[in-house]
Amino acid sequence: MTTQAPLHVQLYEEMIHRIRTGAWQPGDKVPSEKSLVAEFGTSRGPVRQALAALRADGMIVGGRGTPPRVQHTAPAQSFDTFISFSEWARELGLTPGQRVIEASRRTATEECARELQIAPDSPVVGIIRVRYLDEKPAMLERSLFPYEIGKHLLGTDFHHGSVYQALAHVGILPTRARHTIDAIAAHPLEVEQLHIAPGSPLLRVRRLAYNEFGIVIESADDRYLPTMATFVIENSAKHRNPLSRQAASPATGLLATYDPGLG
Repeated sequence: MTTQAPLHVQLYEEMIHRIRTGAWQPGDKVPSEKSLVAEFGTSRGPVRQALAALRADGMIVGGRGTPPRVQHTAPAQSFDTFISFSEWARELGLTPGQRVIEASRRTATEECARELQIAPDSPVVGIIRVRYLDEKPAMLERSLFPYEIGKHLLGTDFHHGSVYQALAHVGILPTRARHTIDAIAAHPLEVEQLHIAPGSPLLRVRRLAYNEFGIVIESADDRYLPTMATFVIENSAKHRNPLSRQAASPATGLLATYDPGLG
């Protein structure tokens, strides 16, 4: 538990960890307040606060006469830090996996060139991967890199490392990212690779990643199964993150853009 945080927050984090790692399985009864008080050596107040936070987050259900139980939830990924899919999975106690569908050099389209801030028809490297959590497909990832950056990824064995790890080995590090979140219906490639019905809803996260000099190093389009991932954005009155909401088109539904400062 984090010793700097208030006690109820420490308890909440520990309980979240147990749910994420499977120590508390979906459907399991949550230990009684009395047993939690005894285990953590605290009073009922912080325990009740932690349980209330879990209930508000949908992590547990029941209570007030009904023994609370662990609810099945999708793993949450926070935007407050820059973290790779593989690192995120391991932090949750899950086993990350991936299968590369394509890794090739191609010519940038006009839209791609605009996003990557390169000249039209410039060479780029495109990588398409299926990402897994505990051997279950979680999302389809499409990434594009300017060729001078992406060339370091061609021939990389991604089964034993991540894109960002490979780039870090040559001194290329993302320090800031802009995420655009919306809902989208599954296209044929997602239908095939994620084993879902045509038109199934997906959570799309479009990402532009920048290096310390403000140069775009990646344009990505990640399409998650909503049962496999949720996203968390935390703001405070003291340090406000520039979260904006854009008007949604009928084709895309709700759209939110988030541009976190990364340290």
